Amino acid sequence: MHQIVSTRADTSRRWWVLAIVVSAQFMFGVDAFIVNVAIPTIAAELHATPAQIEAVIAIYLIAYATLVVTGGRLGDIHGTRNVFIAGVAGFSVTSLWCGLAQSGPELIVARLAQGATAALMVPQVLATLHLLFSDAARARAFGIYGIVLGLAGAAGFMLGGVLVTLDLAGLGWRAVFFVNVPCGVIIIAAALKIMPTVPRRAGTRLDIPGAIVLFAGLLCLIGPLLFGHDFGWTAWVWLVMTVGIAVIATFVRLERAVARRGGMPLIDLSLLSDSAFMRGLVAVFFFFFANLSFYLIMTMFMQKGLQIPPLQAGLVFVPLALTFVVASRHSGVRARHRGTLVLIEGCALQIVGLAVLVATIEVVAAPSALLLALVLMIFGYGQGLVMAPLSSAVLASVQPASAGAGSGMYGTTTQIGNAAGVAAIGAVFFAIESTMSARLALFAACALFVLSIAISAAFLSWMRRATP
Repeated sequence: MHQIVSTRADTSRRWWVLAIVVSAQFMFGVDAFIVNVAIPTIAAELHATPAQIEAVIAIYLIAYATLVVTGGRLGDIHGTRNVFIAGVAGFSVTSLWCGLAQSGPELIVARLAQGATAALMVPQVLATLHLLFSDAARARAFGIYGIVLGLAGAAGFMLGGVLVTLDLAGLGWRAVFFVNVPCGVIIIAAALKIMPTVPRRAGTRLDIPGAIVLFAGLLCLIGPLLFGHDFGWTAWVWLVMTVGIAVIATFVRLERAVARRGGMPLIDLSLLSDSAFMRGLVAVFFFFFANLSFYLIMTMFMQKGLQIPPLQAGLVFVPLALTFVVASRHSGVRARHRGTLVLIEGCALQIVGLAVLVATIEVVAAPSALLLALVLMIFGYGQGLVMAPLSSAVLASVQPASAGAGSGMYGTTTQIGNAAGVAAIGAVFFAIESTMSARLALFAACALFVLSIAISAAFLSWMRRATP
């Protein structure tokens, strides 16, 4: 315990620790977006089906979502430093595997492993910040963390386009994964030298059966959405989805049984009776349902439908990402004056941005990358208004004793929403694109984005009424 106190007192050292952990967070954020830019090239070179392409993104998110709470618990058991280093090492090795993949199925398995290792690495970032910054410097530290999250998106889009276009050493799309390896080595070396050793927390246990059941349920539910088209939507596809729903229902009963035996369930069951929190989680799910799927659909449409090169397609998102960062900074001030109403305003602005996007593509036969970049800034600003204060608003009703569990459920819900959106909206887009046109497919996807964001806004409004 003395070691922790002395680390807090050493202000110069803790800022170096901050730099190390947010570098890992930056690498994780870049990876989430850099793959989107390279997806069309990956599909062409590996002869991957649309379902396999969706799975490359979705399986990563499913693995991360189901294991992130377990990753946080492992940090409590074995120390955040040890698990962080293990996570970065695993993320680097699995990134190398992704870059060496020779087929769509192999890349999917490699991405599954990469998502699992990310679930070890990322929870330790916030845990470390929480430990080292409990004084007046906390706001500044978390402000830096927030800016890094926003800039990771811009860097991912830009770097993805650059690496695919330059085709360094003939590596092509593989470079978007290989770039994580040297970054991971540097982060590990710095962590071994600078990060403090933190003792384990007594009484913390793992709910391995819960994690396995949740993973199996999500895989059965989302997997058929990814591969249903390839199998002609036969009866067994729907049967597997039904099994997935049943397994997820079993997960809740399993968690209650773990709690009755005096164990530590994966989720805090007391939170299920918090109406404001549960309504907020539904809003979170639908908000993120239209998040990563939007970038996947736009990337596919630009590169395949409009024949925009990967570099330009990546750069289209850079103004959006920067606008997102600006909106994130504005949302904090607005949230203090208008509360959660700013979230609903942000949802409305996203819908306006989608409407302008559809109108632009309808009026202009072949919109340029510059025109699309300008139009997408509206959507980016609206998204930034929502995403920055969303976690704080949803967790507002959660008691301090359950803050960690609530944060874990929030993080899991965001990634499940992302994965489900990629699977469901991606399936609609590819189905319409293959039978009609890319333009109509984009319009259908945008209609689903609008519906999802509107549902999110409705639950946010309902959440406000439930908050004391």
